[in-house]
Amino acid sequence: MILTTGGAGFIGSNFVLDWCALTDEPVINLDKLTYAGNLENLASLRDNPRHIFVQGDIGDVDLVRRLLQEHQPRAVVNFAAESHVDRSIHGPGEFIQTNIVGTFHLLEAVREYWSGLPDDRKAAFRFLHVSTDEVYGSLGKDDPAFRETNRYEPNSPYSASKAASDHLVRAYHHTYGLPVLTTNCSNNYGPYHFPEKLIPLCIHNALAGKPLPIYGDGQQIRDWLYVKDHCSAIRRVLERGQLGEVYNVGGWNEKANLDVVKTLCAILDELSPRADGQSYATQITFVTDRPGHDRRYAIDATRLERELGWKPAETFETGIRKTVQWYLDNQEWVQHVTSGSYRAWVGQQYGAA
Repeated sequence: MILTTGGAGFIGSNFVLDWCALTDEPVINLDKLTYAGNLENLASLRDNPRHIFVQGDIGDVDLVRRLLQEHQPRAVVNFAAESHVDRSIHGPGEFIQTNIVGTFHLLEAVREYWSGLPDDRKAAFRFLHVSTDEVYGSLGKDDPAFRETNRYEPNSPYSASKAASDHLVRAYHHTYGLPVLTTNCSNNYGPYHFPEKLIPLCIHNALAGKPLPIYGDGQQIRDWLYVKDHCSAIRRVLERGQLGEVYNVGGWNEKANLDVVKTLCAILDELSPRADGQSYATQITFVTDRPGHDRRYAIDATRLERELGWKPAETFETGIRKTVQWYLDNQEWVQHVTSGSYRAWVGQQYGAA
């Protein structure tokens, strides 16, 4: 049995769904169910006895202790995090509390549990911490992609809080011997992505006839990773990763934000054309850039391929088409998650968008 935290969010729910589809091993799923945690993501597991959902906070040490003692997992996979840069600019306190303090409390509970295990189970136990490429800061146009040896230079409250959590995980390995693994991933996209991030937001707005807001000149470059590929990488690192080490997970797909949105528009033009025959690209609107916006991220995932034999199965072209089709096929899910509070936030962030 394994324990996941944040397993009702975007990446976490995809991981849990894939885990239950690909293995017979039960999973305990602890999630606080904040705005981005959604039980509808896990609807297909409602009657699955191998999926045990618990609503709760990683900062609730007594709860985490009880779950660990009751279920005796062989591994913990930590997805729990506040993860949106824009929200961290408006309200950094929640990011500090969840990503730093929450991770600390989780590590303390896990360390206590792990210390009490018999030697054979103690040696087999793993704590895998899921992090982000944003801890490395920003790259220049011609800089080489981020490697695991790059120093940390976070530029937003979000990335700074994730950097701090990474350092805590590292410290618990070197100080206490806790058997940890860390993954730093590039920008994920795919099913069940809450529509505040670029790709799901633009799909949602395009179909609703609203502007597609692009920060600044739209030339911010990201490496795009299909979420199912990310989940397969996490499974591989959990299975074969070297203790105490960091593995970068990337899609080898550097794209400028504007090009991503134009690609989305072209696919939507094909799969769900506008009634007036115009392209969805006519809805693209440039808005004021956000403060401290990193210009470029790129992940060098060579180590993961060389040492653990992993590489992504999807290209950006195949992954983005699957993603657009999923949103077209799951409009009911989109309608349920885009509540009044979500619309108010988008209005605040992007103006009339």
